Amino acid sequence: MAPVAEWKIGGPESLALGALAVLIGLGLRSRIPLLVRWSIPAAVAGGLCIALAVAGLRGRWVNITADASLRDLLSLICFTIIGLNASLRVLVRGGAAIPVMLAVAGVGAVLQNLVGSAAAWAFGLNPMVGPLAGSVALCGGPATSVAFGAAFEAKGVPGAASIAVASATFGIAVGGLLAGRLGQWLVGRREVPVGPDELVGGGVAAAGDAGGSLLSDCLTVAMCIGLGSLLDLGFRSFGLTVPGFIGPMTVAAVWRNVLDVTGWQLLSEVRLQGVFQAVLPLFIGVAVATLRLWELSALALPLVGILMLQTVVTLGFAALASRLFCRVAPPYEGAIMATGFAGFMLGITPNAMASMEELTRRYGPAPQAFLTVPIVGGYLNDFVNSLVVTASISMLGLLH
Repeated sequence: MAPVAEWKIGGPESLALGALAVLIGLGLRSRIPLLVRWSIPAAVAGGLCIALAVAGLRGRWVNITADASLRDLLSLICFTIIGLNASLRVLVRGGAAIPVMLAVAGVGAVLQNLVGSAAAWAFGLNPMVGPLAGSVALCGGPATSVAFGAAFEAKGVPGAASIAVASATFGIAVGGLLAGRLGQWLVGRREVPVGPDELVGGGVAAAGDAGGSLLSDCLTVAMCIGLGSLLDLGFRSFGLTVPGFIGPMTVAAVWRNVLDVTGWQLLSEVRLQGVFQAVLPLFIGVAVATLRLWELSALALPLVGILMLQTVVTLGFAALASRLFCRVAPPYEGAIMATGFAGFMLGITPNAMASMEELTRRYGPAPQAFLTVPIVGGYLNDFVNSLVVTASISMLGLLH
């Protein structure tokens, strides 16, 4: 048998792969109505096709690995635009939505770890595997999985980081497929009417209808990314580990509110919304197309069973939480928030945003949801989940 070739594709090729994923997804959605009915984003559908093909080639003909640099840049652009729309005026109108979702996410992380540990014990596995297939991987994502891997290995779980990263891959794939379907069901319920009074603003909140130019908008985004990277260095100097988009999003939010206070019209909602809608699918396409799905093949059957159980429990919890979200936001906004909540509790925040974007494109904008979900899922939840995981390690260490 001929040796397997190794092919490492660079950033430009990864970008082309993401574009191909979006094109494939658009073609699939035009031919498979079920994808539209379930509100599965084109980038997710096409990206999974490419990821499956790459996994099928691995170990047989060619092992393909991708450079993630441009994927990360696209992520920074998306979150920076969200920051440029983070007006304190809108957040104040949002009221209790952010603290309520954060509290619910904390409860959800605890629930994932309890379910995971109980299922692991039932399957005869070390209960410490539970959080690895729980909030470490699902609520936390790949970065949290890597960060906590060593701590679990020190507690007697060999290959903990690999287990968590593979579980996170499962969550990203399933979350991208099912979060939009949950939102579709919630929006369609009688308790969640869509009314004209609720459809105000864009998919992201207003940043000024007129002013500046496309060049000034792009320069502003670039400036916020650069200054935000310096802010991230400041966080790390104090021993804080935060996702790379936090600095740019924070700088962008500060600049947006400076514009609000001064009354300067330097940004345009329409232009920023257009850039966001162009960049987000491309980012999701790159991220999903380069998923390391072959890591799932290494999962033992009990672990797959745990993850399937976690999926059912998390989606059910998100459906229940939607009732609470609809108490602190208009019903339609609450349904979109529940969609995003399911997305980041199973996978990653950009996946959640893609599912939300798909729904708002069909039913109307939800600016409050597009501020609440990224702030909670992409920032605040990382801190809460870290505390939950740390407590879980301590508790399980005493019981084991």
